Formats: sequence, structure tokens, C-alpha cells
Amino acid sequence: MKFKKLLSLGLVTVLASSMLVGCSSTKSEGGDAAANGDDKMKVIMITDVGGVNDQSFNQSAWEGLGRAKEELGVEVDYIESKQESDYATNIDMALDQEADLVIGIGYKLEKAISEAAATYPDNKFAIIDSDFGGNIPANVNCITFKAQEASYLVGLVAGRVTESKKVGFVGGMEGQLIEEFEAGFTAGVKAANPEVEVLSQYANNFADPAKGKAITNQMIADGVDIVFHAAGDTGNGVIEAAKEAGKKAIGVDRDQNNVAPETIITSAIKRVDVGVYTTVKNLLDDKFEGGKVATYGLNEDGVGIAETTKEDVDPSVLEFVNEQGEKIKKGEIKVPSTMKEVEAAQN
Repeated sequence: MKFKKLLSLGLVTVLASSMLVGCSSTKSEGGDAAANGDDKMKVIMITDVGGVNDQSFNQSAWEGLGRAKEELGVEVDYIESKQESDYATNIDMALDQEADLVIGIGYKLEKAISEAAATYPDNKFAIIDSDFGGNIPANVNCITFKAQEASYLVGLVAGRVTESKKVGFVGGMEGQLIEEFEAGFTAGVKAANPEVEVLSQYANNFADPAKGKAITNQMIADGVDIVFHAAGDTGNGVIEAAKEAGKKAIGVDRDQNNVAPETIITSAIKRVDVGVYTTVKNLLDDKFEGGKVATYGLNEDGVGIAETTKEDVDPSVLEFVNEQGEKIKKGEIKVPSTMKEVEAAQN
């Protein structure tokens, strides 16, 4: 079942030891299959620099693997990346550990996954939030989400709830993926209340809470009373700033209400856990599709808003949001995925 890289045992030991000390951390769940004589499938995920406890998409991915362990009996593990230069090294480490599937969490791992897929064509890989521009390696499955749809829904909430008529968006790194969040959110705000102004700024980092906090403090000083972030660990600074100022924040990727219950009024859910679990199950069932993209939107129950929204938002607002969500599912509303589309719709 497992494809081993042709390295000597001594070299593997030296490499693994040096990597563990130097650049990353690992955690295994499911026991030692080799020691027990089992032939369990092993799946290892490589986090981006936000880390597995980012309260966002890395953590959601790990929750998906946890479910796979419990329900499917696979062995799961993660390797944390401390910096972008760790990606390729950590993928090699996962292959040295005889992973049947290596999952890269986030589009920033695209280059490293592509290179590994070319070097080891008999190994299987998956990646979150990347489609390689359509040029997908034959042994890689891409897991993508219609982030703009979930962002549109929380934008509707913000547009209806804001009192200052100014809301903010804080992005991590500029690029197509985070622009989908910004575009969906902006379109939703404007659909709910065209008079509301949306202030947007990027931190150019997914792992800098201090930068996220500084940006949010400035937005609050400019009159913003609700801030939505799509910034990974940087977003924890956004939430902290909103909490300290007595303002509201909107979480991302998973229900972040537990981070600051009095501050988070809703979250744009991106079910990375579902995408990861489904990919692992497909591999176990011999249905893994390399070279293809699996896209999850509202119709696939892959995106949405947090269940806890009903605890913090007026029922009439929630009813309005649900109605608009149904229109998206039916194709009556097409949510823009770029700011150019948003601007065109407003002119």
C-alpha cells in the first residue's frame, strides 16, 4: 500500500532527527502501524506557517483528519511549518514516514507540492485552496471552496447589523483566494445596505497577529464597528483588537465564536474538515482522483455561516440571510469572486 522513497535507513534517521530539531514539529494520532504489524493507511498534513492551532483552516483540516482517524481507522499526523522554506523539507519528511497521502494546507504550498508530485509520481498528494491554474499534476487532488459565497452571507449580516455604517475587511496575503473573501463580503454588505462603507487592508502575512491588531485598531479609529478577517493567525489580532475596543468581529473558516464569544457575531465557514475527510475516504475507497479539482460551495454544504450566529444576531436578520442563501443555491444570485466584478455590479 505504501510507496517508500529509496533512502537508506541511516539517512532517513539523520534527516528526520535534524528536521525535527530545526524547523518543524509533528504530532501523530492512531498509533504506530508498523510496530503493530498493521497496514493502516497513513495520511500526513503539512500546515502553513499559521500552525495547527491557528483557530482557522489549519485547525479545521486537522479536525477533518481526526474524524478520518475515528471513523475510517486511518493513521494521521501533521507537520508544522514555521516558515515557508520548511514546506519542501516537511513534505520530504512526510514521504520518509511512508505517508500514503500528503496534504498541503493552503495555496502557499503549491510550488512545493508540485515539485514533490513530479519527483515522486507514485505518491499521492492533495492541496487546499489551489488548482495550479488548471495545470494539475496527475497525482494531486485539489480541494477548493467557494469562499465568496460564505463571505457574502456574513457580509449581509454586517450590512444589516452595523450602526456606524462602516465595516472593515482584513486580508492575509493578497491573491486570488483572499480576494474571493473580500469580494463576497463587500458584495454582501452592499446588497444588505448600499450606504455602508467597506474599508479593506491586507497584512501581507498569515502569521502576524500584531499586524492584524494594528490594522484593526486603525480601522476602529476611522469609525469601523465590525471587522471581518480572512488572515489565518493574523486574524487573531483582529479579533483581539475588536474585543478590546468593544466592537464586533466576524470569524473565518471555522466557527470562531469560542475565541471571543462577546465579540464574534458570526463566522464565514469553509468546511476544510469536510474536504479533507472526503479526500481521505475517497483514497480509502479507491476513488482518489488525481489531476482534478473538488469544489465545495453552499450546494455541497462546504461553506456557510456559523451555527452560533443565531445566538448573536436578530432572527429577522438571520431569516434574511437564509433567504439570500437559498437564492445563491438556486442560481438566482451569482456571488462575485473578484473586486473587479464587485465594482462592475455597482456601476
